[in-house]
Amino acid sequence: MGQTDATLLDSIAAAPQLRTPDETEAFLDPMPLGELASMWCALQRVSRRDQAGSIWAIKLYFDHLPHRRPHGALDLVLEVLRTEADKPTVMQLNDKFLLALFYAHGEEMMARVEHEAAHNDRLRWLLGGVHFGPDDPLRPRIARLADSEAWHADHLAQRTPREPLDCANMSVAELARAWVEQYSRSERDQDDNLFAIMDFERDLREDDPDKMIDWILQILKIESNPVLLSLLAAGPLEDVISVGTIDRIEREARADSRFRELLGGVWYYRASGELKTRLDALVGQGRR
Repeated sequence: MGQTDATLLDSIAAAPQLRTPDETEAFLDPMPLGELASMWCALQRVSRRDQAGSIWAIKLYFDHLPHRRPHGALDLVLEVLRTEADKPTVMQLNDKFLLALFYAHGEEMMARVEHEAAHNDRLRWLLGGVHFGPDDPLRPRIARLADSEAWHADHLAQRTPREPLDCANMSVAELARAWVEQYSRSERDQDDNLFAIMDFERDLREDDPDKMIDWILQILKIESNPVLLSLLAAGPLEDVISVGTIDRIEREARADSRFRELLGGVWYYRASGELKTRLDALVGQGRR
């Protein structure tokens, strides 16, 4: 992370605690466009493990901006395109802003986007990543503007890992380290190795749930970050709990207090009666 990023994130850390969307909007809405754009870029490079507190509140502010202030969101897109050189950071504008703008305010925004794209090569490149259904009336208008070939070449390069993971041939300890590394990354830095991990999680849940539980326990041995543990609970652990695994879950929870605490992050209110009763006994009925 560069010095500019660090300075901006220090200012976020020093800001008042932003507990509600109204507080966040009151803090950020008056900010000059250039500062907002710099802050947005810095946030794209923050690891997922650090996305808590005010940082998380500010990320939500930016996520809501295309719906709440569409022209302000497009202003921000254009400012980032103008000032930010780091291509993986700029590519996040597509999912974070353009798609939301077109889906929520398509006709309203399209004329302005066409006007801006007429003299903005980087905007035409960014539009190459915007996709609509075959019957969407905006699709041909985007297609006439978009530099899809350049976008897809850059997107492929960004998604292709330098060292692809071979999950099937990795030890449980290696898988645990890989899980922590992949889920710690910001969305900007994620590549197809994350999808390899996710696919392998799905395969283990179906074919070898005991190994999936071994994997979860190994992650607990090396990780304590609350953001990552919430992802571990709401993802792999929640998905592996079943009538077939509950005996093992109970044994591990009684032997390991951290595993029992992790169960507190599982959302199981739709579980069958017996399974829910047994999970209640582990985490406490007051938690669910």
